[in-house]
Amino acid sequence: MATEIQEKDLSVLRIDHSQKEPLSPKSGRSWKPVGLAVAAAVVLIIAGFFVARTFANAPVVKVARVSVTSGAPAGSVVLTAGGYIVAHHTIEVGSKIVGKVAWIGVEAGDKVKKGQVLVRLDDTEYRAQLEQAQANYAALEAKLKELEAGSRPQEIAASRATVAQAQADFNNAAITLHRTQALFRQNIVSKQQLDDAQSQYNSDKAKLNNAEQNYDLVKIGPRIEDINYARAQAAQAKANVDYEQTMLDSTLIRAPIDGTVLERDVEVGELVSNMNFGGNTGVKASVVSLANLRDLLVELDINENDFPKVRMNQQCNVTADAYPDRVYKGYVYQISPEADRQKATIQVKVKISTPDDYLRPEMNAHVSFLAPQTSQQTPADTLAIPSRSVVRRNGQTAVFVLDGSRARLRAIRIGRQMGGVTEVVDGLGPNDRVVIEGQDALKPGERVKVQQAE
Repeated sequence: MATEIQEKDLSVLRIDHSQKEPLSPKSGRSWKPVGLAVAAAVVLIIAGFFVARTFANAPVVKVARVSVTSGAPAGSVVLTAGGYIVAHHTIEVGSKIVGKVAWIGVEAGDKVKKGQVLVRLDDTEYRAQLEQAQANYAALEAKLKELEAGSRPQEIAASRATVAQAQADFNNAAITLHRTQALFRQNIVSKQQLDDAQSQYNSDKAKLNNAEQNYDLVKIGPRIEDINYARAQAAQAKANVDYEQTMLDSTLIRAPIDGTVLERDVEVGELVSNMNFGGNTGVKASVVSLANLRDLLVELDINENDFPKVRMNQQCNVTADAYPDRVYKGYVYQISPEADRQKATIQVKVKISTPDDYLRPEMNAHVSFLAPQTSQQTPADTLAIPSRSVVRRNGQTAVFVLDGSRARLRAIRIGRQMGGVTEVVDGLGPNDRVVIEGQDALKPGERVKVQQAE
């Protein structure tokens, strides 16, 4: 009985093969999802191959995101940077001549006035040359005055007396010649006596002619050509005197401006020159370094990303690290026209309006750049891009903007361009990325490969 019950219970667990339906063609639909998946994978592989091949031929570019500088209320600090105080103009005072230092009248830190004697050189040689030039000029000047004055009355009288004497000698020779000729015809005198009388006559006649010509010259005076030549010689001698005087004056080295002596470069007995020989020759080209400490600047290196916050003539507050409680007014005086590619900075110089004795060159200083006055209640943001990203296409200013994997050409309006950074007035947004390298050969809408995003 128990065995029957057990077999009855196990019969429930048997599979009834009589209820199994035979396989039909429709039952093959259970494999269709697998086939679709395989086909899709093949399509994706082929598409990926073509996409990879397309990107392999795509030009490589570099991009950068548009930088944004938020506006700030007028007078608020938009940027703070550190730098060094420098003299606006530092003058290396040198010598015009070669000489040995005989006297020094200043020390480092002394305040001097324009024209004040700083250093005196040994002037012995230059003084002697001046005296020689003056003596030569005096001699030529005297000769010129003599020629310009003409003949003196005594010279004219002496010349006239010479003519009278020559005339008397000639008259006597003429009488003697006539008498000798008459006696010769009478055979009283010899032929030799006649020849002697004739020779004396000719000689006295020549002397008379020479005396008369000299007398005429004495009365007329010197030739104008001789006077002009003497005048030119005197002028040349005067110019030489002036030159030697200038050389002597150059032994006194004077301050060219009102200022302060920063450094004394020479000692008594050292040799100075108007040329810098360099090395250890012992010859100095500069005697003192001079600067006006009421004309000071602060030199700063501004990061390119902060450059849009800086403008020419922008108002600033300056503080020296040594005196942080003293604040000086200033303004942006100069912005370098080019950037430093290695440091990615742009040099800016801020002029201190009213420096005082507390400030010294080479001091550390910090400058706070203030927001400019605007007519808007809420200052607008400023957008900036690297200047190298800007291109000219079809007469328009444009940039290539990254749109997915493609570079789209977009026209823009630009503002200031300084130090490798260009301000964008219209055409770009703060989230745009522009192509900064490789854009010259791009075509609008061309697919690109980004090598490095900046």
